Order: sequence, then C-alpha cells, then structure tokens
Amino acid sequence: MTHLLEITGVTKRFGGLVAVDALTMQIGEHRINTLIGPNGSGKSTVLNLITGVYPLSAGRIVFQGAEVSGTSPHAITQRGIARTFQSIVPFEGLSALENVMVAQYCRTSAGLAHITLRTRRFVEEESRIRERAREALAFVGLADKMDQDPRALAYGHRRLLEIARALVTDPKLLLLDEASAGMNPSEIQALKDLIRRIAEKGIVVLAIEHNMNVVMEMSERITVIDFGKKVAEGTPDEILRNDEVIRIYLGKGH
Repeated sequence: MTHLLEITGVTKRFGGLVAVDALTMQIGEHRINTLIGPNGSGKSTVLNLITGVYPLSAGRIVFQGAEVSGTSPHAITQRGIARTFQSIVPFEGLSALENVMVAQYCRTSAGLAHITLRTRRFVEEESRIRERAREALAFVGLADKMDQDPRALAYGHRRLLEIARALVTDPKLLLLDEASAGMNPSEIQALKDLIRRIAEKGIVVLAIEHNMNVVMEMSERITVIDFGKKVAEGTPDEILRNDEVIRIYLGKGH
C-alpha cells in the first residue's frame, strides 16, 4: 500500500540535542490525523522537517511516492503540502484578502515581464487569484473580513485567516500546528467544524493539538511522541487505554 506521506527513521539533531529520534510514521487512508505529546516532545520539529524548514539529520520523507527530503519549503508547497504555524504572522500593509492572495503565487506562471507590462496573462491570473482568495475566506467564515487589516482581527479570526492562506495553495496534505491554541470554546467548535469540512473536500489533515477534547473528538488516527520518539499510535480509544500514554500525561501511578 502506498501512503500519502511516509516518514522513515527520521532524526533531527541540534548539536548534542536529539529533537526527533528515528521517527517512523505513515499518513494514509485516515483523513484527520493528530500528533500529540508533552511540551518539548518534538512535534513542531516534525512539521518543520516535513515542510523543509529544517534539513534532516537522518532518515527520509516520501510524499505521494516521491522523496521530498532535502527539498526547499516552496517546492514542497508546490507538491501539495501546506501548513500553519503556532505564531500568527500576517503580512503587514496587506488586507486579509491580499494576505491570502500572496500564498497562491506558488501556483502562478506570469513572470516579471508580464507583471511589469500588465499583460493579459497577468491580469487573468490576478483575477483568478483574487477570486480564489475570496472563496477561501468565505469557506473559513471570514467573508465579511476581506478588506480588514489582519492585525485588527480577533485572535480566532487570525487563526482562520492562516488556514485560508494554506488552503489556497491547493494542498493534498494540510499540517495544522496548534490551530486551537488561544481560542475560546465557540471558536474551537467552529474550528472543529471547519476541519471536518476540509477533510470532506479530500484534503488529509495532520494536526498538532494540545486540547485533548479536540484530539479525541476529531481524530481518526493519533500518533504520540515523547522526547522525539514514537511511543504509541492508534485510534482514540486505543490511545486512551495505552499505559505508556497515560504515564506520559498523568505520571506514574495513574
């Protein structure tokens, strides 16, 4: 069976610190997957390795049957992997709509000459990009925020803006890094609904998540890591009954 994403023996060292230690995992037929573990367990480092932000120290990463180890972040985006980050950093001086438009330039073909001369090709692409950005903002629930300065948006709305920015790159795999962090209960419920709708569109989701209610309610497959090592993998019910996971989260004796 060919998996969408295969991570084999992946290791990341920062000097003497081993942040990810011989990690092997696959993302396949399950649409909503989560990666969990205590603070400092290496979760965000895994996402940075998948997306080419960090080079691998060892191992390999294969996406849709092709190795992406050592590939640049923008090339990995073009191949169909998009992500959000823990820190929300919108582009200053651009509206919410323009922030989403920027993400699509990895899918355009009009070069500098077309842009400078405002050729028909450039105008048509720009129109398509603008419309796609509008659709994405409406999809995440920000149809009425398109012209606003992202820095003026509520915290939860800025999270949704970042998801819209990832979606317009047309990903096959969407990586969410703590998307519910800082959200209130109503915003979290809206996020869960959004993730389900994303999965229904055929986009596979791999989310880092600390909110265990979200994890257990949303996940089809959960991978647990600690000190960069995989310690458990399975369905929510299997993870809840796993003694090692209980030890990691609750301590010895629980």
